[in-house]
Amino acid sequence: MNASFSRQEGMRLMRVVMFTLTLSSMSILMFNFVLPEISESFHLTTAQVSWVTSAYSLIYGIGTVIYGKLADRYKLKNILTVGLLVLAAGSLLGVAAQSFSMVLAARCLQASGAAAIPASAMLIPLRYFPPEQRGYAMGTAFVGLALGSALGPVVSALMVSIVHWRWLFCIPLLLLLTLPFYRKYLGDEEGSSVKIDWIGGFLLAAAVTLLLLSVTNGSWWLLLGGMIGLGLFSVRILTADQPFVQPGLFKNKQYIRRLIIAFMVSGIGFSIYFLSPLFLAQVHHLPPGWISMAMVPAALTAALLGQKGGRLADRKGNTYLYFIASSLIIICFALLSTFIGVSPLWIAFFLVIGQVGQTFITIAISNAVSTTLPKEHSGVGMGLLSMLNFIAGGMASGVYGKIVDLGAEAVWNPINIYKNGAVYSNLFLVLAVIHVLILMFYLAIDKELLPLKSDGIE
Repeated sequence: MNASFSRQEGMRLMRVVMFTLTLSSMSILMFNFVLPEISESFHLTTAQVSWVTSAYSLIYGIGTVIYGKLADRYKLKNILTVGLLVLAAGSLLGVAAQSFSMVLAARCLQASGAAAIPASAMLIPLRYFPPEQRGYAMGTAFVGLALGSALGPVVSALMVSIVHWRWLFCIPLLLLLTLPFYRKYLGDEEGSSVKIDWIGGFLLAAAVTLLLLSVTNGSWWLLLGGMIGLGLFSVRILTADQPFVQPGLFKNKQYIRRLIIAFMVSGIGFSIYFLSPLFLAQVHHLPPGWISMAMVPAALTAALLGQKGGRLADRKGNTYLYFIASSLIIICFALLSTFIGVSPLWIAFFLVIGQVGQTFITIAISNAVSTTLPKEHSGVGMGLLSMLNFIAGGMASGVYGKIVDLGAEAVWNPINIYKNGAVYSNLFLVLAVIHVLILMFYLAIDKELLPLKSDGIE
């Protein structure tokens, strides 16, 4: 933290970041619940209307790494200003939309601006807080994500019951209230004057898009195209004078190892958000409103405990928090696998354990990754982390969906007495075992001992 930047100012800034992430995550989720209304308004099929969320997700995920790269060169306050103004422009277009093409364009424009938010939220703790305070700062930021996931379904249902679904586009306009605070608290420091390799950025974006579409569409041709795109991107960063991503970043063993772990735990953690509504509907036959209510306690508890998790990382180390978080997730998955058919009230309690664990593990991994990055690679390095989290979630949803469609006749968990929901019981059992293996891998490769030690760059 800069000498001129006090702890009190830092906490004010992180509260602004928390508010920003709350509204941003709400904006992502709210439209998932009004797709049937949009489909009815414009007489569209489910596949057609799904592009409202698919296009947003693609642009949002790719945009995080691009904004991260821009943050290595330009002032962070200016990047956030541009991002929030573009997001606001998309919101105004959405309110005025009279056709599906306008709605889709508005969501794409929103995503183009909103992608600046996760990239900045990752960088602010890294740039404005010393290592011993970053855990608390990141914990404060991730409270916003948990609050947004809790409030998104509730606000969406409430607004649609009162006004037209188009008014959901107005929620992100509240983010303009944060601009004066970012302009005040963020410094004027700029990064290097190196030119940005837009060809390399395009190749990375194309590769990620094709890989994600290959999962959602089950196309081997798209998968091949994505692999070719990754190959061309690799050639580009090795041959360009000023590549989009410096090859030296991939020689940082600590960074790569933790990036791999982040990818795996993000994909597994996404099961909590993706599978829970499915088995609550199919196994417990709950209506959508009750499903949302069953998941709200988990999100609120994660929000309340987020800062405590960050403080724990600061005092005991990232590995200590990771161990606790991984243990909570393993317990959650084991309980869900064993008692998949128990009362929804118990399921809501199990989800509290899992979502608190997932929030803690996100804080631990993000903080650990940040400590492995030199200043000149911090923007694109954290941007890659955000993008990989997004890719992991997108790929995992495709895999989980296909497994659920296949179903299961036998229950693999020997102590599960419930016959219904065998496929979900088996999935959670497998995910629990994988999490145990990842925890063993993390402890084996990490230099931190459980109680103490701060991270270092290898």
